[in-house]
Amino acid sequence: MGKGAKGKKGKGKHKKDARTRSGKLAAAVVERAAEQDELVAEHEADAVKEIKDIGNALRVAKGFELALVNTSGTPGFTGNKLDGKAALQACEAELADQLERLWAESTAGGKRSVLLVVQGMDTSGKGGIMRHVISVNPEGVKATAFKAPTKEELSHDFLWRIDKALPAPGQLGVFDRSQYEDVLVVRVHDIVPQEVWSKRYAQINAFERKVVAAGTTVVKVMLHMSRDEQKARLLRRLDSPEKYYKFNPGDVDERGQWDAYMEAYQAVLDKTSTVGAPWHVVPADRKWYARLAVQQLLLDALRDMNLQWPPADFDVEGERKRLALS
Repeated sequence: MGKGAKGKKGKGKHKKDARTRSGKLAAAVVERAAEQDELVAEHEADAVKEIKDIGNALRVAKGFELALVNTSGTPGFTGNKLDGKAALQACEAELADQLERLWAESTAGGKRSVLLVVQGMDTSGKGGIMRHVISVNPEGVKATAFKAPTKEELSHDFLWRIDKALPAPGQLGVFDRSQYEDVLVVRVHDIVPQEVWSKRYAQINAFERKVVAAGTTVVKVMLHMSRDEQKARLLRRLDSPEKYYKFNPGDVDERGQWDAYMEAYQAVLDKTSTVGAPWHVVPADRKWYARLAVQQLLLDALRDMNLQWPPADFDVEGERKRLALS
């Protein structure tokens, strides 16, 4: 056998060994995930008992100070990480049922809907809310991720694009960022004069009053993480090639404005947490808790709506007989 043939054979063996190792690693990951899922499932019944009054624990009231929030805390929940994951999973069926009832109501002429507004600094977990909480009923969800305004959007009032994205009857609307960017980013970066953005708090309150009066229940959430936790999450993205696509160098620039953003968020909470559309500040250093908290806030809102299945608008027994004869 020639030297070249030996070299090719050696390279082929190395590739085969690498594929074998990769396959074993993948199998081990799948096995561990299955074991974790089984463990979570075993804890579901007990974990639900650890859920206390999360809504009241997180609701912003008069005198609220953002700087005093423990971003790694778990207000309204007395369990650990395993319990939190189990409780989230245990409540998925009810959330799916409530959202289906909401949609069913609209087919009978109902006008009600729900809007979840999610705000937070970069890497605070907004995307995780969509993947782990809202995914239970994607058909009835209208999700909108607001980016920098387009040229067309800038030619209108700042609430124009928000109004266009509101959920239709029967839908759960989800805003990843929202109208509040126009009193956060624009304030921090002096994009518009103070005399302009300072009037927007009242304009937002008036807009939300109209939305609520039209039949939409508004749930507003700020995912609040620490600056150190954000740094750790950004570093994990840089350490993992499969997460490079998530990294935005602009996020590092924005960290330099952290204190200004916290001041802007405090103003938002002070001026726009209303009786009809209160804010909830969710400690977000623990992703599992943030997801559970948002799920419970949604469930609270849906339960309060007392959603019922619409009655049949046809003769049930008559249709049963026709079906038997068909």
